[in-house]
Amino acid sequence: MTDLIAPADIRTIAVIGTGALGASWVSLALSQGYAVLASDPADGAHDQLVATVQAQTGAPPPADRLRFTTDAAEAAAQADLVLEAGPERLEIKRELFAVLDAAARPQVLLASSTSGLLPSSFQDACAAHPERMLVAHPFNPPHLMPLVEIVGGAATSPQAIAAAMATFTHLGKRPIHLRRELPGHVANRLQAALWREAYHLVAQGAVSAADLDTAIAAGPGLRWALLGPFATQHLSGGPGGFAHVLAHLGPPTQDWWDDLGTPRLTPELVDTLVASVQAEFAGVDTADVRSRRDDALRDLLDLKARRGLDAGVGDPGSEPA
Repeated sequence: MTDLIAPADIRTIAVIGTGALGASWVSLALSQGYAVLASDPADGAHDQLVATVQAQTGAPPPADRLRFTTDAAEAAAQADLVLEAGPERLEIKRELFAVLDAAARPQVLLASSTSGLLPSSFQDACAAHPERMLVAHPFNPPHLMPLVEIVGGAATSPQAIAAAMATFTHLGKRPIHLRRELPGHVANRLQAALWREAYHLVAQGAVSAADLDTAIAAGPGLRWALLGPFATQHLSGGPGGFAHVLAHLGPPTQDWWDDLGTPRLTPELVDTLVASVQAEFAGVDTADVRSRRDDALRDLLDLKARRGLDAGVGDPGSEPA
């Protein structure tokens, strides 16, 4: 396989698809001094991108470093790194990656931001160099959130995985490598597990959406923001650590698991959930909440860095393969 472009040699990043996720990738790349070629065929996409980047960064995007085209191949052909953030539909991913693979130079990494599709399900659309294609799923919004999940497909080379880990670390992200393809990857599956029980509890009338949000935001969410669930449990076990937690809380945890709900997203459940969330946000300026949340995220990330917790217990990128 052709050697992929080293992170330090990346100058121009193509972002394919400029919806919420793509626009955030653009904001990140511009804030770090890269030139960006953005592509989206939707009407009004360019104006919306400019407005979103200005809202996220506090300044209009520099005209000399942001170019826009409706032609994905044109963007890919001039890029040192391609970040795809198109619609979450398999047929569109396949069409896009056929185009991107044909247009991009062989040494350019092709990374999809898909939230849950398996890379192997559209990797074979890359007729020329499927080995340099993989998933690099960011946690939204990527201009703020550090996590990126690196997932290779059946044809992805070890060199591409290593290049992706190095590239996204260079971009200031905290990449993790998933050793298996999984629907939803890892972070979204963990969220989905919590959502399942949250939806069940609200549907059962056990708690309101507002109180459930408080239960997480004022409880375990505070600890999880600093260390993950395993590290948090280990610390809560005192001198005995994680082993003590399992010995002490393992049996009741099994009972709790057995009692967890298995809701189905029926129209009735959807109506119940929407009504409860609407009640939580009644009279609230959602844009203001989002802005204050994003400011708090920046403060929290800065605090974690100053306290040496920005990588958790250790650097996940250093874990043995």
